Amino acid sequence: MQQSHEQHKRILDYINQIDDVKDDEDRRRIKDVLDNIIDYTQSHFTFEESLQEEADYKYRVPHKRVHDLFIKKIELYRERFEMGHTIEAELQEILAKWLINHIQHDDADYVGAVKENMMGIIREKEKKKGKNWFARFFS
Repeated sequence: MQQSHEQHKRILDYINQIDDVKDDEDRRRIKDVLDNIIDYTQSHFTFEESLQEEADYKYRVPHKRVHDLFIKKIELYRERFEMGHTIEAELQEILAKWLINHIQHDDADYVGAVKENMMGIIREKEKKKGKNWFARFFS
């Protein structure tokens, strides 16, 4: 779960970068930040979805739909930006609100299932480790 926390901090860094470049005349810098946000958010979602699948999280399909809708929304901001619209302040606000909501609600709902799955994997490895160690005395 630490890795997910670090990923959230990285997304926050990108949100802060929007503030750094929103008054910039060089739209390439703004585009770079926007592209980084989209790419990294997709990567983060893929990571979360793999954890949920491995844990057999019962709400993983609706959670993925939330992810997909969010990516579509961000893609619309990119399209507006490419048409010459100023989207930085609005995008920054949307991302900040989304990140808070995502952590407090969406992620909080599946953390228990993922932790339980991880503990099961650790217990299973410990059992196997113990059996292998013990079995050496009787082989």
